[in-house]
Amino acid sequence: MKNMNLISKVLLIVASCLPFIYLATVYQQLPAIVPVHFNFEGKPDRFDEKSTLIFTTSLLSAIGIGCYFLLKYLPKIDPKKTAGQSPEFFNKIALIIVVFLSALNLIITYSSVNAGFKGVHFILPLIGLMFAFLGNYMHTLKPNYFAGIRTPWALENNDNWRETHLLAGKLWVVGGILIVITSLLLSKSWSWIIFIGITLVISIVPFIFSYRYFKQHQQ
Repeated sequence: MKNMNLISKVLLIVASCLPFIYLATVYQQLPAIVPVHFNFEGKPDRFDEKSTLIFTTSLLSAIGIGCYFLLKYLPKIDPKKTAGQSPEFFNKIALIIVVFLSALNLIITYSSVNAGFKGVHFILPLIGLMFAFLGNYMHTLKPNYFAGIRTPWALENNDNWRETHLLAGKLWVVGGILIVITSLLLSKSWSWIIFIGITLVISIVPFIFSYRYFKQHQQ
């Protein structure tokens, strides 16, 4: 446990500092005006002074660190103490958010340094990896009011919660992998359409399953 806590802290520090280190390294190479926003095709559609990247990097890092500490100490501020049943899961969610935002920070800066690089094309694969990562641990999540498939039927019945999250975990892993594959192989338009479709499926199917499980075991 102590080793895991140490690894988590090291990962948090590295992921939080890396975007600032990279930005400081390439800052002098940046032109005075850089692209700060891109459309779905990866083409820049808004420009600003390069100092804007300092604000963007600081904002995304602050959001990531804020989410990390919020989720890490959620069991202490939860009045019903339901979050305390799954501290490791919330810790993993917090870390993946920090890593995701750090990667997004690096992509934004790299896109500004290399005008031909379409960083937006890597956003969907990152989201897909995040879905697969969360799905892999979803079966370990205990009933709570903050995360998971929080249907009223699952919250009232431990068996319903367990079976719903076993299914949801498998769907999220498969869905996340499919998002990664399709976003790398297909056109961006089709990638976003498939991403929305998969997101709807992995969100709605567990909800329906939880209700049907409740009806089948109502007695």
